[in-house]
Amino acid sequence: MFAAYVSRHGHAFVDRALYLLKAWTGSPARMAASHVPVGTVFATKPALSVQMIGRAIVADVLFSWVAADSVYGVGDIEQALRRASNGYVLGVNANHHFGSWAGKPAVSGTADEIARSLDPAAWQRLSAGEGTKGAWLHDWAYLELADLDAAEYDEAGSGLWTRGLLIRRNIADGDLAFFTTWCPAGTTIHALVSVEGHRWAIEDSFETTKNELRLDHNETRSWHGWHRHVSLVMLSFAMMAAIRRRANQTPHPKRMRTPPCRR
Repeated sequence: MFAAYVSRHGHAFVDRALYLLKAWTGSPARMAASHVPVGTVFATKPALSVQMIGRAIVADVLFSWVAADSVYGVGDIEQALRRASNGYVLGVNANHHFGSWAGKPAVSGTADEIARSLDPAAWQRLSAGEGTKGAWLHDWAYLELADLDAAEYDEAGSGLWTRGLLIRRNIADGDLAFFTTWCPAGTTIHALVSVEGHRWAIEDSFETTKNELRLDHNETRSWHGWHRHVSLVMLSFAMMAAIRRRANQTPHPKRMRTPPCRR
């Protein structure tokens, strides 16, 4: 599992976690043979995600949003991000239940049921970013479900934050994707769509590190071997991102030097 940091300057991996199946953590002999640290227990992917978010917060990594697909779950991740006053756009399954309260229009049901009951006027065709073939256009709908006081989760927080449901519909085949959202009140659907669009960076990071840095050329059979290989690839990728940014910067216009005055 990997966490990628995305900004206007570029993107790179900033953390990783080795997911061990229960068959591994339940076998002391296998764990010892692979030099897995004593005390390591089985952890779900959502639990590992919460740990990575926690490490980023402790390290004072500056970030405003987190985007992830449905495999990482919600619940604990949502609570961790709310306590840190970070917004999120997290993928959920079609059967995930949503309900509105606190004065918002009545909404209740699974994400799929809500999406299929929407009025056609609720959908907007928006771009989540630009790719090699042009804009990533989909139909989107956004429902605000509740406005909550940030201080309920973070004592240092203030103001209202909105919990919502963001829905993406494929233009070609009508396929639906669903996201639970948390953002400062007044955040537009355009901003949320943009956050979701930035998730492409993790796919680009995988493609680049596999093709250019051999991320997947890893035949190590130990805890230390895996972490050493992956950490070296991450460092190399971060260096590439920094070099790319410098190389792509627009050079400052050369200043004309005034010729010396001659008498």
